[in-house]
Amino acid sequence: MEGRSRVRQVRARALLCLAVLNIFVLVAGFVALDVVRSRPPATMPYPVAFAEDAPDAAPQDAPRVDPERLADKLDDPMSDSGFADGLTAFVADAQTGDRLFARDGDETAVPASTTKIVTAVAALHAMGPSARLSTDVVRDDNGGIVLVGGGDPTISTDGTFEHYPRPATMENLAIETAAALRESGTDSVSLAYDESLYSGSDMPPGWKPTYVTEGSAATVHALMLDGGRVHPEQHYSERVEDPPSVAADAFAEQLEEAGIEVTGDPAPGEAPDNADPIASVQSPPLSELVEWMLLESDNNIAEALFRQVALAQGHDASSAGGTEAVDEIMTELKVDDVHIEDGSGLSVNNRITPKALVDLVLLAADPEHPGLHATLSGLPTAHFTGTLDSRYSPESGSYAGAGVVHAKTGTLNGVSTLAGTAQTADGRLLAFAFMANDPAAMASTLDTFTSVLAECGCS
Repeated sequence: MEGRSRVRQVRARALLCLAVLNIFVLVAGFVALDVVRSRPPATMPYPVAFAEDAPDAAPQDAPRVDPERLADKLDDPMSDSGFADGLTAFVADAQTGDRLFARDGDETAVPASTTKIVTAVAALHAMGPSARLSTDVVRDDNGGIVLVGGGDPTISTDGTFEHYPRPATMENLAIETAAALRESGTDSVSLAYDESLYSGSDMPPGWKPTYVTEGSAATVHALMLDGGRVHPEQHYSERVEDPPSVAADAFAEQLEEAGIEVTGDPAPGEAPDNADPIASVQSPPLSELVEWMLLESDNNIAEALFRQVALAQGHDASSAGGTEAVDEIMTELKVDDVHIEDGSGLSVNNRITPKALVDLVLLAADPEHPGLHATLSGLPTAHFTGTLDSRYSPESGSYAGAGVVHAKTGTLNGVSTLAGTAQTADGRLLAFAFMANDPAAMASTLDTFTSVLAECGCS
């Protein structure tokens, strides 16, 4: 019986994975957006991939959680966690916003990559879900051309690296550029590259130098290829030393392939003011970049969006400008106790409260803010997608959360965080944030807390 069940699980999971993010968006959306009354009710109280029979749809009038019963369920595992002194938490009803549980919920803590929830909300609010980042080619004053970085860290070489969403490619940019040059009678050009859109240090404050050498992130530039990865298909690939130069070299090679001779080596330069592009390629829409960033915890997408928020708010595209811009947006959205100095959460200088993270999750589900919904659809699904794919397994002790917990993970030395939504056994949707700042902090322990939410009817 166990063998047949395992076969059904593997087969069903394989079928689901064929649809990759399309299926994920539907599942995550139906569950996480259950609070939006204009949306359909959640249809997966537990994942079909792990079910003997198809589940019933979650009722819209699922019973409310009793705060005292929830506290009784959470108190013991939290006390037994081994890092109770550095543990903070906040849980709210996703439909009403009512507080259900708090443990020092107003105390700030280092958020690690749950910072990306802040970045997602700020970027979607400032720029809108349809915004795109453009990589352009313009003519210089001497008959050559300039490759101008617009901050898209996802642009790839030629589409060989397959990914959803599909990134722009240097190949397509070169083909369009070559056509424009030939139309003007040009078959040979010099090439410069301009990465001046961003200012300040290419290492945000609070970053450790090892982040780059270990492959967690590349240095931050307005012109880069595949997030600065040497091996684009590897999330934690080693990073190139000079991302703009590598991107320009790749573009030069594609120009040669398209029939345009590039004289000399690409060199740093600046585009003439107000020069019209002769060719451009666009990133995926911002909503898809946000989902990509959250699902895979992509640090360079996060840093790009952080600086784009600065630009959208009228600040310099630097880490300091991003901090100012996010502060303004959080004030506008009435979310307190958020201070971030980078967009990815690699900075140890960031401070956020559990309540603020829950407030942002609730805000993203608010029907009055439909432009923020990608923050929810991008959250990884427990034991299914993204950074939660390998967590909440049957052997983990947290299996109750598989498929019904959708959350952003966060991990640094001595830091483990998790924030998102969970559906209870009765079908009630909760928003939560658990934050551990302690040398003994472990992600698996936070998974145990969220599985309590999933198991608890608590009505």
